[in-house]
Amino acid sequence: MGRILAVCASPARGTEKRRVGAGRFTPEWGLVGDAHGGDWHRQVSLLSAEKIKAFNARGAGVEYGAFGENLVVEGVDLRALPVGTRMRCGQVLLELTQIGKECHSHCAIHQRMGECIMPREGVFARVVEGGDLAEGDVLTVEPRFGGRPYRAAVITLSDQGAAGRREDRSGPAIAARLEASGYEIIERLLLPDGLEPLRGQLIRLCDQRQPDLILTTGGTGFSPRDVTPEATLAVAERQAPGIAEAIRAHSLSITPRAMLSRGVSVLRGGTLIVNLPGSVKAVEESLDCFLEVLPHGLEVLRGEAVDCGMSRMEG
Repeated sequence: MGRILAVCASPARGTEKRRVGAGRFTPEWGLVGDAHGGDWHRQVSLLSAEKIKAFNARGAGVEYGAFGENLVVEGVDLRALPVGTRMRCGQVLLELTQIGKECHSHCAIHQRMGECIMPREGVFARVVEGGDLAEGDVLTVEPRFGGRPYRAAVITLSDQGAAGRREDRSGPAIAARLEASGYEIIERLLLPDGLEPLRGQLIRLCDQRQPDLILTTGGTGFSPRDVTPEATLAVAERQAPGIAEAIRAHSLSITPRAMLSRGVSVLRGGTLIVNLPGSVKAVEESLDCFLEVLPHGLEVLRGEAVDCGMSRMEG
């Protein structure tokens, strides 16, 4: 349980947020009157008051709102909450959608202090239920809830596709299969082949947006530009080789060329990453192999089920 110390807004992008005392929050926008709202996942930004206090103890002298936060919350370590956490404040229900953010340009705070805590400590939320919220209101973190949809991101790797010279058919095919199985698609990306673009996006997605699943398509062959497995292994914290092995075994029953696929499957934090081949046909065959089995693994990864070979009593 925490308390709202400040409600802040800025009338135009590129301007510092100022305390407004109270505001109306809507699912269509976020904080009404704040220029950074909109129909997207980062409607409302939040920062823990304790992190601001510690930063100011170093001589920063930063006022509430200066980091770009809409809400300053006392008594809750927002950075420690997982994506998907819901927070109730009166009529307003917020759902955490992202942890931290990329900093593309250094703000005045960073230039003066050598760092800014918002990229590391700030969190973002969308408005699930709207209403009025004011300074002094109590904010309650709701218990983790099971049964929520699995969240997934789909990444297509293709030099030709990223350059607009070839239609991406595999990415949409994956997204359609996932949506038909009840998954929520939070992002779809089309990237050129290469190590760094994919590595950077995998880190951002896993660490900030925390989907349950990321499926990549393309870049798993023998071409010098096919480095999807290497980029995936570069961000891995744990191995989950059985899925990639099962895909190859299943595909080998259809074509001997399946032995040439180098796709891997790994874990980073609470996210499973699986490399799929590039063609629509091979993508569909791969999904046929593992999609029905996947929910149990994702439940275990979420901590909502016991591990595969263990009884509930043993867990």
